[in-house]
Amino acid sequence: MKDWVISALQYAGMSQSDLSRELAAKHKWSDNRSILNKIVTGERDLKADEMFDISRATGYPVPTGMVTDGYVPLMGYIGAGAEILPDMEQVPTEGFDQIHVPFPLPDEMIALEVRGDSMLPVYKDGHVIIVYAEQKKPLSSFYGEDAAVRTTDGRRFLKTIVKGSPITLMSFNAAPIENVGLEWVGEIFAVLPRNQLRKVQKVGGIQGSLL
Repeated sequence: MKDWVISALQYAGMSQSDLSRELAAKHKWSDNRSILNKIVTGERDLKADEMFDISRATGYPVPTGMVTDGYVPLMGYIGAGAEILPDMEQVPTEGFDQIHVPFPLPDEMIALEVRGDSMLPVYKDGHVIIVYAEQKKPLSSFYGEDAAVRTTDGRRFLKTIVKGSPITLMSFNAAPIENVGLEWVGEIFAVLPRNQLRKVQKVGGIQGSLL
């Protein structure tokens, strides 16, 4: 998506700094070129909610035909503070609910509802994060990034991953969780308020599970 971002900047006649300032508060971006520079150089992927906000800020259209329909299974909760134990949920393969998301999605996505307030103000209790069901990148690519994680002892968190051996999980408003092993990292594709989502019947849509 780096070429799309470059085209959006050129279309609006904006610099990377201009656009960063436009999106800084909502997306936890500093008002400099660093985040956008990582995106345009391919060091960081563009998230769906960022893409739509860039489109609104620049007037440049979102690309069409790149993804499938916007249905995703809600697979449970993720702890922004309190831990969540996935194995206690007995989640069916198709999820608790099929949720219609108000924009198109890639294949193999799942939704998790945020519980807790340790990641405020970016992630609020009741927000829904859309993540890739399967980990597609090495752990090292997530250092310094927010992500959904499942620890080797079965807990599930929404945290910032800090480089180390073992890993430390950081929160915005809580003590770090140190010396943890990770068996799954879910890359965040989008973050949405729960009231923007619409439940649909548990048929069709994208299937997913937390292995």
